[in-house]
Amino acid sequence: MELITQYFPAFLLVFCRISSFMVVAPIFSAKTVPRPLKIGLSFFISYIVFMQVGFNEKVVADGNFIFSILKEVLAGLLIGYVCYLFFAVVQTSGALMDMQMGLSMANIVDPLTGISAPLMGNFKSMLLMLVFLSINGHHYLIQALMDSYNWLPLDNDLFGIVQGGTLTEFLARTFADTFMLALQISAPLVVSMFLLDVALALLTRAAPQFQIFVIGVPIKILLGLAILILILPGFGTLFQMIFDRMFDALEKLFVVLKA
Repeated sequence: MELITQYFPAFLLVFCRISSFMVVAPIFSAKTVPRPLKIGLSFFISYIVFMQVGFNEKVVADGNFIFSILKEVLAGLLIGYVCYLFFAVVQTSGALMDMQMGLSMANIVDPLTGISAPLMGNFKSMLLMLVFLSINGHHYLIQALMDSYNWLPLDNDLFGIVQGGTLTEFLARTFADTFMLALQISAPLVVSMFLLDVALALLTRAAPQFQIFVIGVPIKILLGLAILILILPGFGTLFQMIFDRMFDALEKLFVVLKA
């Protein structure tokens, strides 16, 4: 009982960070993953991390323990949110493609998130997850979470770092970078659809008898699908670039949190 009261507060802090990471992290936060599996995985990962860092740091369950729990929950949410931003890139680019192709009215319910998602975004998101799992990316995520204790130990000053403003600046810059990446991914199809709209507008001026609203939508869908087929082989390299940027952003996040 004495050992439990001595080491349980440290284990609880570790469990709070890892379980909060599981709530927002890609792959792990999907609704298709059963909740008992998430809780059990969080518990076992917490136990492994606690065996590495928990015995080295003494945590006292005093009045500041509540703030320590809040700091660990915030740390886990930050790490998971940064990872989720790069997975949302394909959803954003897919929404831009659907809007230009005329498929924005045919959104479907994404079974992974439970919300309405664009057709192209949902398709590319599934491809992204398959590639991510095929390269054992979920192992790298867990490893990054475990390495976070080297940068942000249990006795961290996370609230002071947040108050300094560097973390907010990093999150804003990362969000802008991911949105710019989504624009770059969707650029080939968006530019093609824009040129097609210009061509249809010139055709309307030259031959007003054509029903542009009738023939324009199917032409845009067919051209969009043709362009998608052409750029589909490059998705593997594209996804690898997204993963590289995601892990680089995690490393920068740890540097900011350590400062």
